[in-house]
Amino acid sequence: MTATICAEFMRPARRRHGSFTGPARKLSASSPSTLPVSILILQGRHLSSQPLQSQFLLELRGLAAAVGRNLELRPCASLRELVGSLRAARRRRSEFVLLDPGELAPQALAEPDALRQALDELPSAYIEVHDASATTLDERLHAHAPPLATIVINGDLAMSYRIALGIALRRLSR
Repeated sequence: MTATICAEFMRPARRRHGSFTGPARKLSASSPSTLPVSILILQGRHLSSQPLQSQFLLELRGLAAAVGRNLELRPCASLRELVGSLRAARRRRSEFVLLDPGELAPQALAEPDALRQALDELPSAYIEVHDASATTLDERLHAHAPPLATIVINGDLAMSYRIALGIALRRLSR
């Protein structure tokens, strides 16, 4: 079922001539939209890479914008920053969170209280996004509010993001 739900979001975005009737909008990878945040990506550091590359981030923002949603990325260098960004998401009333703890997962599991509390206080749904199954948090964190889904495509973080975004956009369209 997940493959059916997400298939349209797994391919790179394509526009057909005449298929868009609204005013043109320029998407920027470096600056978030001025609209309230529909989907917030919280990305912990990844030793093997930088935060989402601008072209890929533009692709994700384009997918969200195509259905009237916007997307913002918050890179987090520490567990404290990740927890603080989760609490800020609550205050900003983000509609959905994609949580990618990256290399912060072992620290989060060693000191789970602050992250568990921030996730339990989050009023919106969230999805964990990973590029390796060894970094998942959901069952080991024991949060009262578990993730809607945990997406792991070993070795392919971009595909994990595409699938997670597809699920988030489908849920928000209900």
